[in-house]
Amino acid sequence: MRVAMIGATGLIGRQLWPLLERRHDLLVLGRRPSGAVQEKLGAMADWPGLLAGHAVDVAISTLGTTRKAAGSWAAFEAVDRHAVLAFAAAARKAGGHQFLIVSSSGADAGSRNAYLRLKGEVEEAIAALGFERVDVLRPGLLLGQRSERRIGEGVGQLLSPLLNRLLVGSLDRYAGIDAGLVATAMAALVERREPGLFRHHNREIRALAA
Repeated sequence: MRVAMIGATGLIGRQLWPLLERRHDLLVLGRRPSGAVQEKLGAMADWPGLLAGHAVDVAISTLGTTRKAAGSWAAFEAVDRHAVLAFAAAARKAGGHQFLIVSSSGADAGSRNAYLRLKGEVEEAIAALGFERVDVLRPGLLLGQRSERRIGEGVGQLLSPLLNRLLVGSLDRYAGIDAGLVATAMAALVERREPGLFRHHNREIRALAA
């Protein structure tokens, strides 16, 4: 498969791209080196242009930041909405028939929470681009060693073993989950052919990674 990917230096992405590179023809687009064999670097606004001339079967986004890390809501939206959708549109134009994206548990275009609303709106916008198959992964709190400090998530990771015992049944989707499992699940989904829109929460992600 010819796979194009953004977000390869993040918590999930840096564990995903080596899995993809073993089985597929992978092209990584990014702002800084990831270590992938085929890689094109540039500003986020340049990524659609960097993809021009490449044929794509599957496109993947593990790109994401936080409002605090970005510095403002506008800067956050530039990453989590505009960069992702511009890449998705370019991948579709390049022939992509499948798109995989890491979203968030609780994502909902009708949510009162601005973060969850944005995530839901991005999911809907990608689904409207015409891909034959869209896989949306909605993990709970991501567990793993980040390259940057996120104090809130750090506290959440420390409390995760206790919280996970309480988050059972339908609440399991909000529990902590290892980023490596999400990466493994995404690599498995690249092999899927059934058309449609599929949303995968913690329980489905663990099953895919098994």
